[in-house]
Amino acid sequence: MINLAVLGLYLLIGFILKRTGKCPDNTAQVLNLYVIYAALPGVIFSKVPALEFSSELLIPVVIPWVLLIASAVFIWLLGRAFKWPKEVVGALLICVPLGNTSFFGFPMIEAFYGSDAIVYGLLYDQFGSFFGLAIYSTIIIALYREQDEKPTVGSVSRQILTFPPFIALVIALLTKSFTYPEVFQRLIDSLAVTLVPVIMIAVGFQLKFRLPKGSKTPLTIGLLTKLVLMPALTIALLFGFGFESTLVQVTVFESAMPPMITAGAVAIMAGLAPRLSAAMVGYGILFAFVSLPIVYELLQWLSAQ
Repeated sequence: MINLAVLGLYLLIGFILKRTGKCPDNTAQVLNLYVIYAALPGVIFSKVPALEFSSELLIPVVIPWVLLIASAVFIWLLGRAFKWPKEVVGALLICVPLGNTSFFGFPMIEAFYGSDAIVYGLLYDQFGSFFGLAIYSTIIIALYREQDEKPTVGSVSRQILTFPPFIALVIALLTKSFTYPEVFQRLIDSLAVTLVPVIMIAVGFQLKFRLPKGSKTPLTIGLLTKLVLMPALTIALLFGFGFESTLVQVTVFESAMPPMITAGAVAIMAGLAPRLSAAMVGYGILFAFVSLPIVYELLQWLSAQ
């Protein structure tokens, strides 16, 4: 609980910094860029060499795509049943399937499972959430927002191939058997330890809690789907593997993360129910401080059975 309290304090620092008016409006964007270009690659180079390859590693790669398809179909059916406006359905189709598996997930994994478990979160995030953001969200925006310039296979591919953490992951996998020079090892280790505080302060800086008028039902259903139904489905899917493995537990834990901040920003920029999208992210993170410890305790109970 001490680690969770520290994360909450980091979040509060970012939230207060925003309200002081002393920081530039783009502070969160600058912190996010630091994480993407420095801290996260540092973690990747630090943790990937210790990764032991096995067929079990496919679990955090495959599960996010199964959840994405299942949750997208579920939200689409609910949208038709409740006759939600097109922009509301589009916003939920982006915010619900895509979890905050890096900017919130990594600090939470470290708090509950230790820094060595982050490598499993990296697999879930890079091969699941990130590709989902790059490919799936682009498709949803093309379908639910009127725009002059449609995304192409080339533009999406460039977005993926030039993403610094993805480049770092590929290089780290290719050089897995090599021993890094001492100066480089010290560099990546020092960068890696900055990941959690910088991420959480950036998240706190971006938090918004204004409840959108007339959107209580989609907000409630969206958050229940993201924080409760998706981890429950993951537990059902992985029940046959048992829950003694840290990899399996982290996969379930990642599936329980709140909506991705970047996904919410994408939905807002696309004009898809901006206030609902912001509320999904803000309230999602707030409630996750309660739901994630419950998921963790449930996993410990299941592993002991």
